[in-house]
Amino acid sequence: MNAPLRIAVVIPCYKVGERALDVIAGIGPDCWRIYAVDDACPTKSGQLIAEGCTDPRVRVLYHPQNLGVGGAVMTGYRQALADGAQIVVKLDGDGQLDPALLPLFCAPLIEGQADYAKGNRFYDPDGLHGMPPVRLLGNAALSFFSKLSTGYWDLFDPTNGYTAIRAEVLAKLPLDKISQRYFFESDMLFRLNTLRAVVVDIPMVARYGDEVSNLRIGAVIGEFLGKHLRNFAKRVVYNYFLRDMSLASLELLAGIGLLGFGTGFGVYRWHESAEAGLATPAGTVMLAALPVMLGLQFLLAFFGYDIATVPRRPRSPRLIDDK
Repeated sequence: MNAPLRIAVVIPCYKVGERALDVIAGIGPDCWRIYAVDDACPTKSGQLIAEGCTDPRVRVLYHPQNLGVGGAVMTGYRQALADGAQIVVKLDGDGQLDPALLPLFCAPLIEGQADYAKGNRFYDPDGLHGMPPVRLLGNAALSFFSKLSTGYWDLFDPTNGYTAIRAEVLAKLPLDKISQRYFFESDMLFRLNTLRAVVVDIPMVARYGDEVSNLRIGAVIGEFLGKHLRNFAKRVVYNYFLRDMSLASLELLAGIGLLGFGTGFGVYRWHESAEAGLATPAGTVMLAALPVMLGLQFLLAFFGYDIATVPRRPRSPRLIDDK
């Protein structure tokens, strides 16, 4: 007979008030332990939970200073690992994420089909009616850049806060290096790709009420873009030059070199001809255009290889023995 699974839930708490109590009340019996992390909340969410919740599974953790939602989640992750959790689920405390969906997120991890599961609010268009338009467009843009930086081209909705991870994989992540603010979900995906972990999307619908989100898409999209480009560069160096060298590595170098030369040469000769008031010779145009076209072909070949090598083999075994 299999022992009960140790599934832990981490809830970062910052200005969530009594909504966190409703979230905890909605977590079913499949959960083994619940960690509510008070991230130096000015409204004392942790104290409210400690005084108003009688669920014996709940442990309230306190930060002496605000670290951000990512920092709060990392604290919960560390405690869950120390206590021996097998799966760790992250839920927001504002009530937008339905705790009843927890078994759906854990199922592919229990079956050994994935190492990490995350929500996807974009799977069903009918479920997007409640999402504010600015957030809808911002998440769509961030999803594209996340594909580029993380290497998980088959995923969408990277800022979704509903996630589940196997403890074996979580223990291998450098938790102290993961972003402590709102970028941490995308940063987690980048780190998971360096481990070649399998990640799956779980279709879901978010619940939008009168809660006020602390994330402002317009304020962070520039910051997120810069971090995505940084992670893309790091991922390429890690996977295509430090850990391995393949035909795709050469295609990337050739593509960047040819595209750079063709663009630079073309701009220089165009400027030179414009200054002299002369038409640029056809041969010069072709000398600039041909490297650009070849460079684009090499880069498309590189991205084709990158898309085809999304991790497919989970690092984690099944948790349930059918015998």
